[in-house]
Amino acid sequence: MILRPGTSPAVLYWRKRLFQYHAGFEFEPEPVLDIRGSICALITPFTADGGLDLVAFGKLLDYQMAGGTEGVVVAGSTGEAHMLEHDEYDRLLAFAVERVAGRIPVIAGTGEAGTAKTVALTRRAKALGAHAALVVAPYYVRPTQEGLRRHFLEVADHGGLPVLLYNVPTRTACDLLPATVAALRDHPSIVGIKEAQGSDERISALAELARPDFVYLSGDDGTACRAMLAGGAGTISVVANLVPRAFRMLCDAATAGDRGEAQRCDAVLAPLVSALNCAPNPIAVKAGLPPLGLGSAAPRLPLVELEDGPDRARLREALAALASLANAA
Repeated sequence: MILRPGTSPAVLYWRKRLFQYHAGFEFEPEPVLDIRGSICALITPFTADGGLDLVAFGKLLDYQMAGGTEGVVVAGSTGEAHMLEHDEYDRLLAFAVERVAGRIPVIAGTGEAGTAKTVALTRRAKALGAHAALVVAPYYVRPTQEGLRRHFLEVADHGGLPVLLYNVPTRTACDLLPATVAALRDHPSIVGIKEAQGSDERISALAELARPDFVYLSGDDGTACRAMLAGGAGTISVVANLVPRAFRMLCDAATAGDRGEAQRCDAVLAPLVSALNCAPNPIAVKAGLPPLGLGSAAPRLPLVELEDGPDRARLREALAALASLANAA
């Protein structure tokens, strides 16, 4: 392992951990941190030449913690996980763990289409210091409910991290049904679910399954307020990349059962949430980064940058309106 003079602490950290991982070192689990409240599904910033922009990523992490964010997801779908090379995934996750320094949980996206690959990536995330794994239902292969049940049990048994189930049928082409979730929640390593299917029926069913050792987290900003008022413990949010403090206010009010304040916060955020739906995630949220000094708007192919037109103008207007409200408060 050759290190150049001036190698950053984050690089030293991930190289050491990976060396130990490949040598068969058994890592002690990270301290258990509370996974609830306002959790940001972080974007992954890229430089003009397409590389990882860890300077911008550091600024984004600092911005989240200053804004009251209570947890971060690294290399999830919003973080363009499937466009990252293996070494980039390692660097990104290790950088986040080192920057956050135990102040809030760092949750690693580790979902793959195959079970063995998911277990391996979850173990890798553990080696890099993640506190938990966000494991999306296997995409493209369209497993049955029994296949989903066995998949998640394998990851929970052998991945080495607390597991958050993740259901997002619009992206995976399969739906992790509440009955299957109920069959999984008794596993001691399965600690909750991020549910992005935001129908009233699904919100009600997941809220009934929630308990102190199994959290229900919304995965849809548009229905997050309803989900938390129904009993959800928090939200893994896209819009929080841009407005962490405003989203924290919504989560605080909704999880405390303050319906009036929660609905007021939700109404304030609604124009921005709507503007972000103009293009597949994370195209629109990345377009909101440059005005905040948090990096480039460019995603990686096959995603393309949001065009400078009506959608981008609406996004700018929504951000400006939120900034004006914050300044007037």
